[in-house]
Amino acid sequence: MNDESRAVRAACDLMTLSARTAPKGKGEDSLAIRTVADDDLERLADAMRGVARRGGSPIFLRDAGNVGASEACLLLGVRGRETVGLDCGGCGYAGCSAMSGAPLLTGTPYGGPNCVLKVTDLGIAVGSAAKTASLLNLDNRVMYTAGVGGLELGWLPGCTVAYGIPVSATGKNIYFDRAAGR
Repeated sequence: MNDESRAVRAACDLMTLSARTAPKGKGEDSLAIRTVADDDLERLADAMRGVARRGGSPIFLRDAGNVGASEACLLLGVRGRETVGLDCGGCGYAGCSAMSGAPLLTGTPYGGPNCVLKVTDLGIAVGSAAKTASLLNLDNRVMYTAGVGGLELGWLPGCTVAYGIPVSATGKNIYFDRAAGR
């Protein structure tokens, strides 16, 4: 492993720390975080291509190319079926027990219903991790598609919603000037 690869892995560790310590509703952590690197990057890219082949958006192909060309990808997911017990109704149900008892939505990339506070926690964690990457001058892109790929592979057990943040350290940011399938 070269010096740049080691630096990227260290940055991913700091991104993980930022995500883990990000504020959470009622202070209850329902996040799962995994760093994907080496041969697993191609497995993740293949899972994303599989979603596209099964009728998913063409952006899965474009993003799979970026993930495959990345040095690493941080996956962040949330166990969205866990509730915080506030009965806020943000999920569309009268209360937490009604949401928890509702059947899990199938046939979509994300399984809902999900606690809106838990999904918000995920968004804050993703933003914190991406900010850390940016502060370290590490090229990155938040991708819904990479999160879906991670869920497809079962790499975030119990999670219903996920995002990926692929990272790269090259002379040109690989996440700009992107075309479908590239």
